Amino acid sequence: MASIVTANFDRNNVAPIRRERTEISVRPVEFAGGGTHSAYRARRRSRRRARNEPSASIAKRIFDVMAASCALLFFTPLLIVIAIAIKATSPGPVLFFQYRYGYRNRRFKIYKFRTMRADAGDVRGVRQTIQGDARVTSVGRILRKTSLDEIPQLINVIKGDMSLVGPRPHVPGMLAADLPYEDLVPYYFQRHTARPGITGLAQVSGCRGSTAEFGPAVSRIDYDLDYIEKWSLRMDIMIIIRTIRKEFLSGSGF
Repeated sequence: MASIVTANFDRNNVAPIRRERTEISVRPVEFAGGGTHSAYRARRRSRRRARNEPSASIAKRIFDVMAASCALLFFTPLLIVIAIAIKATSPGPVLFFQYRYGYRNRRFKIYKFRTMRADAGDVRGVRQTIQGDARVTSVGRILRKTSLDEIPQLINVIKGDMSLVGPRPHVPGMLAADLPYEDLVPYYFQRHTARPGITGLAQVSGCRGSTAEFGPAVSRIDYDLDYIEKWSLRMDIMIIIRTIRKEFLSGSGF
């Protein structure tokens, strides 16, 4: 079944799918052996690799808090205008709350501007938004296209639930190619070794939107793991710049 779906996948649009993954950037298990020199070196390598992970970086956390706080202050007037527009055009709350997977599979409450009719929203998030979705309000359509509905997630960053850059947080039980994501991709949960992000390498690389097709759904997870393996503060800054150009200025969301 998977081979039939894969055959219809256009491989020119996203990164190649890696069938096998033998190692990712995840805190290694400490050596259980004795005090030999090789075991000592292995423990040192383990600690050094752990410090290089995004979840363990103090510099990344400081950057997240400072940048998110400044952005929240900068966007305050816009947030007020958006809140008024939402309340004036559709009944219901201004913000939308939903539980998603966070760091090491811990669930947290994510904040977003409400973009759908209150009576039609999917709190569980299993049913994904599609292009031209009738549930989306007129104001919500603008917010989603410009990704302005994501701004309240700056609060999640300050709280420590999220990072500015990282794998996008999924709802538990999210479907991909009509299967639970963890069933489709055996190494799915390894993406949760980093804090989830408002934006990520997958999103700026073209893997954004529906996960209904096998190929793009798998490639999205591969991008997430590539980010964790190759992370640097410079990489975060470049992804943020690409996000501003691709999402806020170009308006590629739906």
